[in-house]
Amino acid sequence: MPRHIAFLRAINVGGHVVKMDQLRRLFEELGHSRVETFIASGNVIFEAPSRNSAALERAIARSLEEALGYAVAAFIRSPEELAAVGRYRPFPEAGAGGTTLYVGFLSETPAAPAIRGLRDLSTGGDALRVHGRELYWRIRGGFSDSKLSGAKLERLLGGQATFRNVTTVTKLAAKYA
Repeated sequence: MPRHIAFLRAINVGGHVVKMDQLRRLFEELGHSRVETFIASGNVIFEAPSRNSAALERAIARSLEEALGYAVAAFIRSPEELAAVGRYRPFPEAGAGGTTLYVGFLSETPAAPAIRGLRDLSTGGDALRVHGRELYWRIRGGFSDSKLSGAKLERLLGGQATFRNVTTVTKLAAKYA
């Protein structure tokens, strides 16, 4: 059965707390098997017969909203897709000299006007690049040092995203590739 990695948006924010054992049970109730979580930030690894990422994203989001009472977007990648995401380096200097690289997972590749808008937001402190269904965000310092926010980027993209530090992404990719 195919293995998938789900990146969940806003699972444990805004006063909401979901324990990872509860999250695993919710995925098992959907019929998924070999369910694991990776750090308590909404990364779920599971097996499902479907290879249709979009259908899995919709089903998981719908089920989590019913069970938890609030919307939780899901972004699915295969282990192979995640390995490619972890290898891609749009900013050679990321990780050096006080920079941090984040990966924003998107449901689909943004339209050309949104990509142009992201380029316009790039500054000395923030650099943004889209590659497929991912938005790479290099920040001088950390998240709190940026003048941008995930919400601002989502408005520009016209859809939701969830961000992970590239270190988390590469650890996940190495573990499940």
